[in-house]
Amino acid sequence: MSIDRQSIEKNLRLHVERLAGLIGPRTLSKPRTIQATIGYIEGQWFEMGFSHSRECYDAMGDEATNLIVECPGTKRADEIVLLGAHYDTVFSTPGADDNASAVAVLIEVSRLLREHNGKRTARFVAFACEEPPYFNMDSMGSQHHARLSRERGDNIIGMLCLEMVGYYSLTKGSQTVPPGIPKWMHRFFPQRGNFLAAVGNMPSWKLCWRFRRGFKRGTRRLPLFSICLPEKIHEIRLSDNSSFWDQGYPALMLTDTSFLRNPNYHQATDTPDTLDYPRMTEVTLGVASAMRKLLG
Repeated sequence: MSIDRQSIEKNLRLHVERLAGLIGPRTLSKPRTIQATIGYIEGQWFEMGFSHSRECYDAMGDEATNLIVECPGTKRADEIVLLGAHYDTVFSTPGADDNASAVAVLIEVSRLLREHNGKRTARFVAFACEEPPYFNMDSMGSQHHARLSRERGDNIIGMLCLEMVGYYSLTKGSQTVPPGIPKWMHRFFPQRGNFLAAVGNMPSWKLCWRFRRGFKRGTRRLPLFSICLPEKIHEIRLSDNSSFWDQGYPALMLTDTSFLRNPNYHQATDTPDTLDYPRMTEVTLGVASAMRKLLG
């Protein structure tokens, strides 16, 4: 299968510019921005021929909406591989990296996989309300979805959380280490912010290993740093992956490491022009390849 990197990069740039440039900060306190975002994501999936559903719920008195596309598996349809990204922002930022970059990759991975007939079921979810004041609350979109999944008995064998995947730097010292990591371990961590990180908790080590193999099959152009750590290192719980850990599901956070690298985190300067779209293209190809491996 030939890979059209140019088209993928063009699409990624368009998604980020629409979400972070045209729409801007995406919060429930500005309902029009949320409706515009929902309309954009649904429109992309509709054009691909996907049917989708809305998962609506109460978030501190306002209606919040998760968007879901599900592609049933051919032989093990009860086993689900979920790829998700939150589409909201904090009020202070247009959120190009946080988290339009991840939504853009979510859309493009689903495009690459639209004709893939996997043994397992693929579920793509755009989550509402990841950012404060909803973070770590029942009204967080991923908390709501993970809880419902557990109540239904959904067999999610792996959840991949896209969280800020667009900012990269080749400068030595541009990458910092989570404060919770013991100093003796720092030498094992990269010093340049030129990689994608795949971070799991300890029970997710098998998923992490399988993801790494699939990702490397899809791209050799972007380094991948994969690691599983104890959840007491709180930086690894700062996105939607933690909602699935809380329900006993294996999950990984796929990230450019956020504030450990990107100086524009939660700032007005988190704009589309600060992102590295060629490397985001490699993220897309790597994640799509990993999804294929996980789906079978």
